[in-house]
Amino acid sequence: MAYAIDLFCGAGGCSEGLIQAGFDILFSSDISDMVELTYRHRHEQLGLHQGYNTWFERSDVRNLKGDFIWQKIKSLEWFNNGERECPKDIDLIIGGPSCQGFSRAGRRKKDDPRNMLFGEYVRVIHEIRPRYIVLENVEGFMDMQFIGYVGITGIHYEDGSITPNILRNELKEIGYHTLEPKILNAADFGVPQRRNRAIFIGYRNGEKKPNYPIPTTHEQPLTLQDAISDLITDSPIQNRIKESQYQKDCKKGRTPDIHGNPIPVGDKLTNTELPNVTEIVAERFSLFEQGESGSNLRKRVKKEGIDISEKKALIEMCCERLNKTADEIVQIFKNGNCTEEEIDVLLTKKNIRQRWNANQPSATILSIADDYISPWEARTFSVREMARCQSFDDSFEFLGKRTTGGLLRRVEVPQYTQVGNAVPPLLAKAVVSEIKKCV
Repeated sequence: MAYAIDLFCGAGGCSEGLIQAGFDILFSSDISDMVELTYRHRHEQLGLHQGYNTWFERSDVRNLKGDFIWQKIKSLEWFNNGERECPKDIDLIIGGPSCQGFSRAGRRKKDDPRNMLFGEYVRVIHEIRPRYIVLENVEGFMDMQFIGYVGITGIHYEDGSITPNILRNELKEIGYHTLEPKILNAADFGVPQRRNRAIFIGYRNGEKKPNYPIPTTHEQPLTLQDAISDLITDSPIQNRIKESQYQKDCKKGRTPDIHGNPIPVGDKLTNTELPNVTEIVAERFSLFEQGESGSNLRKRVKKEGIDISEKKALIEMCCERLNKTADEIVQIFKNGNCTEEEIDVLLTKKNIRQRWNANQPSATILSIADDYISPWEARTFSVREMARCQSFDDSFEFLGKRTTGGLLRRVEVPQYTQVGNAVPPLLAKAVVSEIKKCV
């Protein structure tokens, strides 16, 4: 038996990979109540029952102590009814400390308290003493600098010390070797998404040295068409596209239940609701070519012109805001001699939108999907489509609110965020399968 603990588990991307690789998850934890709904529901699906063969604790990691974790593990029913023998060692602890403070996608704050959670992760490792550890995070984790950082062993690090060096030294101080930290791209491991993650692998003194996984799809990455073309809502388009092996695997299921059987999707696919868009927004989306960003669309409109003669809602809006006739509006944009102000009215000033290319992997899935446009239809994506791009099984159901906005984004973790924050299960599987070879 191989036993694991999943900290900062989120909706369960790493847990899916752990189970696919043959680990039993004895303990897991996250701070979000929305995440807990999804995570525990999935584990019930898999036959992992709270208090019987696994334990989920909703908690801030700063309040989690090693003694408490061991207490919950030792109290599991299957260790007390003679079904299994309680392990003396945990084979693996995996975790992804909250990464917003490290992310290059937004503002980076050196004093962001979330940046210190990796130190709490090291503390739990010190208290549990697992044989192997994995820490995953965003690329920004690799060059984040600290001022006045003090480790759990009391070491004061020089101002400007970068996180990887601090982490490796802290682990060395508590009796762990580490491999050189590495950036892995999910697209190299069967995930139809370009997503780089920083991976740290450590092993307790005296244990066998593990390896990083070898890429399997580096030369031929899976594409968006491989991932979600069967979820196109326009029937004539969908009928022309053949189901891919990736889609078949998602429907059949990769993650086995407690008896070793994968869970197929069933009669109804969940999380397929599409965001509502106005006619103006849909017409605006339709102006994008596959693979084109908002800034590139602006350049094309200005250089080559664009025909909006069939875009009635956009024409009407432009007439009203620019005080011109419909014919004048059509000619302004068709001739390509429009002003920046006129383009702002047509497209808005928002340049981060992008229409994805069906023949390439998706871009990195983020927690807000408002700015991704389907290659085939003038719309954004469903939670299920985002989950497919992350390599979740179709039987995996995301619960709680579908989305949120404003200040609530600081505290809520709705379905889109659960998907965007997750580690792709197939990437997690590739990493922990190398650990499994050593235990």
